[in-house]
Amino acid sequence: MDEARKADRYLRIYGQLHKLVNKTIDPIARMATIAAVLHHKFDYYFWTGFYRLANDQLTVVCYQGSVACLVLAAHTGVCWSAIDGKKTVIVDDVDTFEGHIACDSSSASEIVVPVYNNEGQIVTVLDVDSKELAAFDEIDAEWLEKIVQLIHKQD
Repeated sequence: MDEARKADRYLRIYGQLHKLVNKTIDPIARMATIAAVLHHKFDYYFWTGFYRLANDQLTVVCYQGSVACLVLAAHTGVCWSAIDGKKTVIVDDVDTFEGHIACDSSSASEIVVPVYNNEGQIVTVLDVDSKELAAFDEIDAEWLEKIVQLIHKQD
C-alpha cells in the first residue's frame, strides 16, 4: 500500500474510532474496539492488542489474532523497550531484535506504541505484529500514536 493511501485509510479509521469510543469512558472497551477495528482494516496486521502495565508487570488485556502471551517478562522484548524508552518502537525483523518475545513464530515485524493516561504515565502499550518483514513505518507510528490517545481522551 502506498504512503498516501495508507495515510488516508488511517484518517478514515481515526474518524470512525473517535465516534465509536466516545460511546463509553471505559478504557478497556475502548482498547477492545480499537484492536478489533485496526486488526480488520489492515491486511498486514497479524496480531493486534494491548498489554496493561500494572505492578511492574505487562499483562495482555484485549487483542485480535492468535493466542497471546499472557504476561511478558519484565524489561525484555519490544513492548518493554517501548515502555523503557518512552517512545514508539518499530522492528523490521523481530529475529534481529535482542530479547524478542515470540508469542507466535509467524510474527516477522512489529510496532509497539506506549499509551499514556491523563497524568502522563504509561499504563498500556499497543502491540501490532505482522507476518511480513518491515511491514510498519513512520505513517503507522504517527497514526497509531494519535489513535491510542483516544483511549483516555474525554470529549
